[in-house]
Amino acid sequence: MSMNLRLENIRMVSKLLVVAAGMFAFGYALVPIYRAICEMTGINVLAAGDRNIPGATSKAPANTQVDTSRTITVEFDANARGPWHFRPAQRSLQVHPGEMVSVMYEFQNTQNRRMAAQAIPSYAPQQAAPHFNKLECFCFSQYTLEPGEKKSWPVVFVIDPKLSRDVRTITLSYTFFEVGGKTPAAPVADAQRHIKAGAGS
Repeated sequence: MSMNLRLENIRMVSKLLVVAAGMFAFGYALVPIYRAICEMTGINVLAAGDRNIPGATSKAPANTQVDTSRTITVEFDANARGPWHFRPAQRSLQVHPGEMVSVMYEFQNTQNRRMAAQAIPSYAPQQAAPHFNKLECFCFSQYTLEPGEKKSWPVVFVIDPKLSRDVRTITLSYTFFEVGGKTPAAPVADAQRHIKAGAGS
């Protein structure tokens, strides 16, 4: 191989190494460049959060839809139509319209056989039903429980601030029934009892 050809090869390899090193360095430089652009334009929410004072805890923006001028008592009721245990973890809560709230319901299959079951909800007063928005609820699905199995399920809800100001108490009632059996009617009697109690208060 001639000396000239060897020198040409060396020059070519040197150029390729320089180009490769430049591309490698540019790849690393993209991250800080991207962060700088995002911070200047405010496009990246995470970059804006990085500007917080070190050690300070970031807070989620307040829900401006919450009506703090009103308080509604939400009562939780459970009706077991069969040989099992079913109850809310707490009987009532004080909530503001627009506030997201979570409550747990507990269930146990006390039979010596597997069962499939589902819950149906009802509301009192009835006018509250369209304004009681469930974001998560065990009543959306059917469940299969083994003998003696226990479960805890959440109900996450928001009461629409458009609910009439006359409504100060809402009762959320669930009837848990075995799938394949006779579906029970909603607990109208209990609902009417709560309506009368609310009217008397």
